[in-house]
Amino acid sequence: MKERKTVFFAAAAASLGGFLFGFDTAVISGAEKAIQQLFQLDSFWHGFTIAIALIGTVIGALSAGKPADLYGRKASLIVIALFFCISAVGSGLANSWEMFLVFRFIGGLGIGASSVVGPMYISEISPSHLRGRLVALFQLNIVIGILVSFFSNYLFSALGEGSWRWMLGVAFFPGIIFLSLIFFIPNSPRWLVKRGRISEARDILKKIGEKNAEGEIKEITESLRSEAGAKKEKLLSAEYKKPVAYAMLLAIFNQFSGINAILYFSPRIFEMAGFQQGTAMLQSVSIGLTNFLFTIIAMTIIDRFGRRTLLIVGSLGMIVSLGMVSFTFFTKNFGSYNMLVYLISFIAFFAFSQGAVIWVFISEIFPNKVRAKGQTLGSSTHWIVATIISWTFPFVAENPAIGGGPSFLFFALMMLLQLLFVLKYLPETKGKSLEQIERDLQAVPLEAEELN
Repeated sequence: MKERKTVFFAAAAASLGGFLFGFDTAVISGAEKAIQQLFQLDSFWHGFTIAIALIGTVIGALSAGKPADLYGRKASLIVIALFFCISAVGSGLANSWEMFLVFRFIGGLGIGASSVVGPMYISEISPSHLRGRLVALFQLNIVIGILVSFFSNYLFSALGEGSWRWMLGVAFFPGIIFLSLIFFIPNSPRWLVKRGRISEARDILKKIGEKNAEGEIKEITESLRSEAGAKKEKLLSAEYKKPVAYAMLLAIFNQFSGINAILYFSPRIFEMAGFQQGTAMLQSVSIGLTNFLFTIIAMTIIDRFGRRTLLIVGSLGMIVSLGMVSFTFFTKNFGSYNMLVYLISFIAFFAFSQGAVIWVFISEIFPNKVRAKGQTLGSSTHWIVATIISWTFPFVAENPAIGGGPSFLFFALMMLLQLLFVLKYLPETKGKSLEQIERDLQAVPLEAEELN
């Protein structure tokens, strides 16, 4: 029982990085309009200001692996927590645009690094029978962080002119809790074995309830040898063209759904639809709540109904929802709550499909020897496209010659392309071993392989 508490505490502490990931990602939605006015930014530089955190996220995600290997997952999580704290205080107190950019970039580094190191640490500290649920805790905390940021923005919006500073600065408090808790978690036994600290690894394995510590150390050692050989394996080769294409296209479609445009700019979108600022903030809370609820639903049924089924149903729902948002902007028939219904519907279908499927699917389709490289490719593609969408959306949506109608019509058409892609090409991975998935995705047909 004591061992289980140790594991759950360590996983919960590391998962706070997921909460801050979600909070820091979405909190800008409540502050972006005031920041644009304060620093007198045109649409192009306004988009860049929103995207600067995502630029940091890409760099953080790509560079986090090496420090985590050199100095340990625990030490890396401490630095990540410091990034979140520094970013929150600095962004809230920034008195110039340049200073604001620096601190938001630092926050982006924290988001990107936490997306790599958090799940890595949790998977390495967790017993195999708990690993799936505990790693999912990190993903769940991202969604909770998004929801809390929307609610926090709504509460602070009542403070008036300087409310955006509180919206951004309040992240310091969960950041300092995250930082404090990390000091009390054990080091990753896998990292300790990698650094030759076998005795410490053995003690921690026993502390977390591993009954056969010696056997686990032997298994980790063999796995590390296998990984050393895999470093020479090239991901961008004909052998892996199918998983590479699937991972990149799924990541691109994820962002071409418009999800980050809606999460980052939802209050502004509601204001464009005729809502008052305070009401627009409140509507954003409903977006976050819907995202949370349908993520939970998807997590409970993804292994029952399959990844492909969820993507097909979600694509159909997103096409209709985004089409109705576009139609509403074109006709300016905003009604009372038309826009709210359509956007909530979109978020529900996104969370139920793309939001839940992308990371599971990408983690499954690459062979073990290139899985880490494949996941990095999928994650990097996702964040790079997210940066482009977030940078360009304000310029496009606020341009009188374009506006909201064509913007959301584009997203709807992208979801139509996603539907066709899923129907024609995407394989189902439900219920298959990783080895079976690897055989299914080989560039050489299985029949030819058998003849050889």
